[in-house]
Amino acid sequence: MRAISSVTNLAGAVFVSKDPSRVEFEFMSCPGVLISATELATVIDYINSSDNPIAAIKFRQTVTGKEVAPSVADYTSRGPSPNCPAVLKPDVMAPGSLVLASWIPNDYTAAVGTSTLLSSEGFNLISGTSMACPHASGVAALLRGAHPEWSHAAIRSAMMTTATELDSSMMPIKDVGRNFTAASPLAMGAGHIVPNLAMDPGLVYDVTPQDYVSLLCSMNFTRNQIMTITRSNMYDCANSSSLDLNYPSFVAFYDKNVTTGAMLTHRFRRVVTNVGDGRTRYEVKVTAPMGTKVAVWPQSLVFGKKNERRDYYVDITYASDGEGMVSHGSIVWVEESGKYNVRSPIVVAPTSGGK
Repeated sequence: MRAISSVTNLAGAVFVSKDPSRVEFEFMSCPGVLISATELATVIDYINSSDNPIAAIKFRQTVTGKEVAPSVADYTSRGPSPNCPAVLKPDVMAPGSLVLASWIPNDYTAAVGTSTLLSSEGFNLISGTSMACPHASGVAALLRGAHPEWSHAAIRSAMMTTATELDSSMMPIKDVGRNFTAASPLAMGAGHIVPNLAMDPGLVYDVTPQDYVSLLCSMNFTRNQIMTITRSNMYDCANSSSLDLNYPSFVAFYDKNVTTGAMLTHRFRRVVTNVGDGRTRYEVKVTAPMGTKVAVWPQSLVFGKKNERRDYYVDITYASDGEGMVSHGSIVWVEESGKYNVRSPIVVAPTSGGK
């Protein structure tokens, strides 16, 4: 959990937690140290046995390879999007918590009392989405430089389909805010970004401006509202019968008030563009969300050259469980040589939010 200290007028403090790994301190107004409950007895014994107990805090350098990372912070923004739940959000996760970041040189980063302002020689500890956003944006900018011919949607697709759902122990990324259970795409999107893999994703899901306009039309935006967004009258709502955007993820919502056990089927159409090797073949690998059946056709995609496009369809059949639970899985297009694994998350969730 995130803990923000507002204690004032203290020389220092010792904080105790049953599980220190789940506590993140920010904006502490006094020097402090966090210890586990098992260490508390030693501290109390020392205080009681000394006439003048003292304590010192020494800087500990970063120790790598000891903790499992990454994990989803408990305070992260979670999906679904209230405005357009049919498009899975978030897209990806990126480094954000407890990041030592560059900082403007003419501003303070800490204070002693109300009048003494302290600088940090150009660095500050900025945490959360404050740092995850520039990390993801920086990766997108690098991809833009490496592939100037790619659209914004293709860049996002490359980052999503190459993201990893595994942590450093090769186990599913954990969600701190959900008792360290496996994180769902509603918390981490497609997973944690892997910039080097995103440079060469194999396939991308592209989206045209008209595709976005069709999405707005299907959401009942008026013509004037659409013109306000697009700054153009060149688009129309002629092909706006579906909320199914060509996105590298799949979300199937159900009304949890529907009769328990009622079977529902959601069909998706996707178009992928070959940006990898010229002539190649992909086979599909499906991990169906719990309690669902997922059918993909065709099960093979054959490309004769680079930039060639192929479409495929997905049927997700599921039932309302009456409990509003969220389940998730994935669709992975595996290139015949094993060079590319183009992964898209699947989520089945209730329209009114899940557990």
